[in-house]
Amino acid sequence: MELNLEGKTALVMASSQGLGKAIATVFVKEGMNVVLASRNEEKLNEVQTELENLQGGKVRYIRTDITQPDQIKQAVQHTVDSFGQLDILINNAGGPPAGTFEQITDEQWQQSFELNLLSYVRMIREALPHLKKNGGKIINIASSSIKEPIPGLLLSNTFRTGIVGMTKTLASELAKDRILINTVAPGRIATDRVAFLDEVNAEKQGITKGEMEEKMKNTIPLGRYGEPEEFAKVVTFLVSDANSYMTGSSFLVDGGMVKSI
Repeated sequence: MELNLEGKTALVMASSQGLGKAIATVFVKEGMNVVLASRNEEKLNEVQTELENLQGGKVRYIRTDITQPDQIKQAVQHTVDSFGQLDILINNAGGPPAGTFEQITDEQWQQSFELNLLSYVRMIREALPHLKKNGGKIINIASSSIKEPIPGLLLSNTFRTGIVGMTKTLASELAKDRILINTVAPGRIATDRVAFLDEVNAEKQGITKGEMEEKMKNTIPLGRYGEPEEFAKVVTFLVSDANSYMTGSSFLVDGGMVKSI
């Protein structure tokens, strides 16, 4: 199967660690040029050095707070200035805080809206003129909560499903420009975010983190957490030439954990 990704350019948000870093890594291995973006410049510099040692595609980075519209504009412009084009946009953002309805403040609602939904809107808007030139691919990273709400993660449950509605609508609007857009949702992937949630839930239940991990693994038919690279490979397929007819869809990478149809 020919992916035909060599020489293409991707902007990968929240790519200094976790799923974003894993996606950027696989992209570089496929010969793509990648711009890394996150708020942590020190980590960005470290990841750039790490990926450049792979001797694949070229790597640049830009410090970006995706809740700031001007910094979103700068990230897209930096990508085009660096490589002359933008072919692929990976929307990604850290998860909002945990909490029940009565615990969450108006300020947390607003912050999560700007981080987990409005930032995706703004990023797509800014990238569109460049993606329209040759057709392009957009991937919106969400959460397994788009199919099955996660207890205690009300903010994620709310705004991640908003991503799905936007993706489905944009699939129709952007088809004339040969732009494909899809949502990819991780289940229990072995990232710092999942480790943090395991710690929080373990404390609530009065058990150790290790016991919490085993409890969660028992809910996954494959019996383990996924690796970030496994998630990244699905994203890589969707942005490649191998995917020419899937748009507006939501894909779970969860080892069979979610039981909904």
